[in-house]
Amino acid sequence: MAGDKDTLLGMGFDPARVEWALKATGNRGLQPAMDHILENESQPVPSVENVSESSAPASSAMDVDEDEEDAEALRSLGGVTANVVEAKSIKCSECGKIFKNTALAEFHAEKSGHDQFEESTEEVKPLTEEEKKERLAELRAKMAEKRSRKTIEEAAEQKANEQLRRKAGKDLHKVREDLQAKEAIKEAQQKKRDKIEEAKARAAVKAQIEADKKARAEKAAREKALREGLPIEDAGASTSAAAAPHPGASTSGVAGKDFKETRLQIRMSTGGQPYTTSLPSDSPLSAAAEFLAAQTLTVSVETVTFAQHFPRKTFSRSDFSKSLRELGLTPSAVLIATP
Repeated sequence: MAGDKDTLLGMGFDPARVEWALKATGNRGLQPAMDHILENESQPVPSVENVSESSAPASSAMDVDEDEEDAEALRSLGGVTANVVEAKSIKCSECGKIFKNTALAEFHAEKSGHDQFEESTEEVKPLTEEEKKERLAELRAKMAEKRSRKTIEEAAEQKANEQLRRKAGKDLHKVREDLQAKEAIKEAQQKKRDKIEEAKARAAVKAQIEADKKARAEKAAREKALREGLPIEDAGASTSAAAAPHPGASTSGVAGKDFKETRLQIRMSTGGQPYTTSLPSDSPLSAAAEFLAAQTLTVSVETVTFAQHFPRKTFSRSDFSKSLRELGLTPSAVLIATP
């Protein structure tokens, strides 16, 4: 066995793998050991103590003794002649290879799948130095081919993994771009809504200013009519009031602030469409709160508050008992309600 070990070491194999192969194959020769090394080159080398020897089906000493006893018994009975041919090897009927024992034949059968064997008188000759070199060259070529194939497979696998990684990166980038586009659209829509609300607010302020100007002009005209004793026209009326009193008469006509009705436009501080109504000018501010509470469930008469932008003013709870006339909301006003 030292010769097989030295041959394997001379081939450049790792000493530990050589020990493992020889023990695992039961020291059945160079070829089984080489096959074992090739089959397990990618496996880690176990401890030699943990390696169990393969059962060698070659004839044991007891079998030899029994065969010799049987042969002796046959010779004593005259059943065995001197011309009996002794089988020196086992031959594979399918491929023609010969093996020096049944263990090698079984190993060949396991690798090749062949199952037709017969005894042969051919003797398996040991490998010459030249044959060993050829076998070593073949073995190294097989190992190089196997390593090359493994390298190609690993490169292909790495390439496939890289393609998957790049595809996943592209998909993630596309998802991010889609999210950014949606956020940009959402932001643009919000800016558009803000501009619309701002335009509405400016229009409301402008309308309030115009209404205040008109109210002040009407008030000034009424006061002037009272001072000059001229007839006073009620807002929206098509006819004049009663005939003007003579110059000495008392100025008991309708005062400039005596509007019968007050037109209110109530806007919610939370946004939405405004609510419009006309109330008697003597109605308290609480009547406007009751009207608004009847229009939307989000408003309560007990908690709602009112404010004005022009002129800027916030009404307290004590103002709710005062009339619209006393609060200067006639003939029209815009109120901002906070629930």
